[in-house]
This record gives sequence, C-alpha cells and structure tokens, in this order.
Amino acid sequence: MELGGMTIDSVRAAIASGTTTATAIAEEHYGRIAAEDGPSGDGLTGKGINSFLALSRDRALAQAEKIDRMAAKGEELGPLAGVPVGIKDVLTMKGSPATASSLILKGYMPPYDATAVTRLEAAGAVLLGKLNCDEFAMGSSNENSAYGPVRNPRALDRVPGGSSGGSAAAVAAGFAVASLGSDTGGSIRQPAAFCGVVGVLPTYGRVSRFGLIAFASSLDRVGPFATNVRDAATMLGVLAGQDALDATSSDRPVGDYVGALEKPVKGLRIGVPAEYFGEGLDAEIRAAIERALDGLRAAGCEVKTIALPHTKYAIPTYYVIATAEASANLARFDGVRFGLRAAAGNEGAQTLSAMYRETRDQGFGAEVKRRILLGTYVLSAGYYDAYYRKAQQVRTLLTRDFLAAFAEVDAIVAPITPTPPWKLGEKTADPLQMYLEDIYSVAASLAGICAMSVPCGETASGLPIGVQIMGRHFNEETMLRVALAVETAQA
Repeated sequence: MELGGMTIDSVRAAIASGTTTATAIAEEHYGRIAAEDGPSGDGLTGKGINSFLALSRDRALAQAEKIDRMAAKGEELGPLAGVPVGIKDVLTMKGSPATASSLILKGYMPPYDATAVTRLEAAGAVLLGKLNCDEFAMGSSNENSAYGPVRNPRALDRVPGGSSGGSAAAVAAGFAVASLGSDTGGSIRQPAAFCGVVGVLPTYGRVSRFGLIAFASSLDRVGPFATNVRDAATMLGVLAGQDALDATSSDRPVGDYVGALEKPVKGLRIGVPAEYFGEGLDAEIRAAIERALDGLRAAGCEVKTIALPHTKYAIPTYYVIATAEASANLARFDGVRFGLRAAAGNEGAQTLSAMYRETRDQGFGAEVKRRILLGTYVLSAGYYDAYYRKAQQVRTLLTRDFLAAFAEVDAIVAPITPTPPWKLGEKTADPLQMYLEDIYSVAASLAGICAMSVPCGETASGLPIGVQIMGRHFNEETMLRVALAVETAQA
C-alpha cells in the first residue's frame, strides 16, 4: 500500500484480510517521519517539515500488536483498527509530553489521556505521537511554536496554516492517515485548506474537551483531519458524544455520520453569504468557490444568496473574547505546579512574585504575551463593559444571524481563507495582518455551529484551495453530505 494513498477503510480492510499488519503499517509511517519530517526532537531527521514534536513508538507498537492479534483470531476490529493517527500537542496523552508548543510547559508529562485520545485508541487507532502547533494554539501560520515553524508539505517555503499546522501537515505529507487538531477561531479549517486536506470543526459540545489545554474555553473545540470526507466522518463518529468529564459536552444523540454520506444532496438549499465575497478575497479562491457551487447546482442543490449582516464585527469580537479567556486560562502557568520555573539566584527570581514574572517572561512567546496583555486589558476595571460585555452582546447578534440563515437554508458555503498560503516569515512582523486572515473563520466559532474545510482546487502555482461548509448546530450529517458532493465534483 502507498502511504500517501491510505485511507481508514483501506487500512482496516488490509489488516482484516491479512494483506499486511498494523505493526508493518506503523513502522512504515515511522520510517517516513524519520526520512522526511525534520529535526524536531526524538532524533528525527529529514526535509524539515517539523510536524512531529515527539513520537510515542512504544505505545503505538503495543496497540498495533494488539490489533494484529485480534485480526489473527478473526475478532471484530474497531472502526479505526490499525489506523496511524497523530495528536496535536494541546491534547494530553499519558506517557507523552504535552507542551502546547510552549517553553513554559517543556518537560510536562500529563498523567492522563484526553477523552478524545481515549476514544481514538478504544476504536483501534495507533497513536504515533504529538504534533507541532502554534504556542497554546494562538496563531494562523504555525510560526509561533517554541520548537520551530512547520512547513507546508505542498510547498516547503509556505506556511501550513495554524494553529493546527502540524496536524494538517502530517496528514498531507502521509505521516499519518488522520490526526486530531483543535479549533478556536479557524485552527482546523484554515490549515486544512492550506495543506489540501479535510478538517472538521464539530458543533460546540459535540466532542469532549477534557484533556485539552485551554486557550479560550467558550470557543475551543477538538476535531479531526483526514485526506477525504468519508475518513473525516468516521473519525468524528468515534470522537462525538457526551463525556461526564466535560460539563460542556452535549447529551444529544450522535448521528450516523458515515451513513449520512449515502443520502443524495438533491433538493438541499445552499446559502452563499454575500459578506464573505467582498474586497480582499483572492481572485483564484473566489473562482474555485464558484466552481464548487456550480458542482452543487449540478448535483441538484438550490443555491441562493443570504445575508449575515454582523460578519464585519466578527474579528474584533473574537479577539476581545478569545484574549480575555486566554488571560484567565493562562494564569495557571506560574512556575509552581508544572513546567518551567525561573531559577533563583543573584540574577534570578528572589521572591514569589518575581518568580512568577521571570517564569512567564521566559516561558511565553511574543504572541502569547500579546494576547494575555490584550485580554487582561479588556477585563480590567473600567473597560469590562466597554469591551468584553459588548463583545458578548455582538456574539449573540452573530449567532442570531446564523439562526436566521439556517431557517432558510440547509448549509452555508463560503471561503475559509482570503488568500492562499503565504511564505514563511512574510507576515510575522504584522500581527494585525495575521489576525485578518481569520476573517472568514471566526464567525462560525463565535456562533458555536459546525463547519469544515474541503479541498476545492488549486491556484495556478499549485497551492491548495479549500471551501468552507457550515451547518446548523448539531447537524454535522448535512454538512458532511454537502462536503462529499463538493469532493466528488473535484474527482
């Protein structure tokens, strides 16, 4: 089997038939990582993609051997049996470091698994290791990692998107068949678009956040990356469902996401928000989205223009709420309980408050510091009502926009990025320009709806383009059906 062409179904079928073994597949993937991923730790050498921060070889091979024993006995295999999966480094895995790509958590080894990790392994997944990301999931290019930037496998001089750049790059490069990422304001969907893979943002509460290192708790979500829509649906089916360890997880029944793909899209009403097609949208991306819409029309969908009038307020609203929550969440990193602690001494921390200051100064990167400062400011006395409370009110208006739209349409199709992937280092000196790259992704995050990115073509220079598909709360089935129709039209 060609590594880059493996799917969840093909891996599972090959193991069940005895054509190959889960152990052999895992070793092949580790071989490719060693050859191509780059000097990112654990003795990795290669091209310098830098997607993996640490490998969990012992755990992965023990799981692979277990799957092989089950297959040899003819036992029923789980939906992810033998499938190599990578885990974003903001999720905890017992026995593996969880740094959130930050120096402040260097050396931290969590004593427990995130619920998403537990569910993947219970379904038979072989967990290869931890994946690079922007520090504490704060970024749109994966250049904010304390352990070096991730390169886009489709163009090594380009960014892979962020914050889940390592998760997208690992799947695009064939280092893993699927991966886990997190999305706070676009961090699954944007890198999926930039790397030419599928990325899913489930409805808030659909997938447990237990074991996710928090950035902004009312926005953070866990979701899968895969090479195709069917694999993404399979991954989501494993991940979804209520978790007693996460009070924000929903008790709504989980749909049959793979089964839903069998239903035709004929007759579905597709909304196209006019606000997403204004100034600043790259011409080649606009043309690719239009072609995707033509494909949906050809499949029998009704395509109509809709209005999401408060979209223009989404970026400032997001960067008030997300930074405020980050300021509160990251206060726990003080050098006392885990991770980095500033050394005492003549030039070090002499008092407790000095140790806090020195630890945070040494441990947090520039972007994380910037967002903590912004968040602390908007929560401070005299500014709370003017910024944070007002942002929450606008968030309600944005949510109402989507609720009104979904009363008229079954899904919404729009761009996910205003531009193709840019060159490494091109935007690092201009944080505002970087924030504006989230212009099409943050509204769905604020509203809590489900959304995903699906490949829909390439630029003239061969850079991937993704289209965003948004669905109403807990209607992942319809969203995935539309995504499959877009994917099928590309074939």
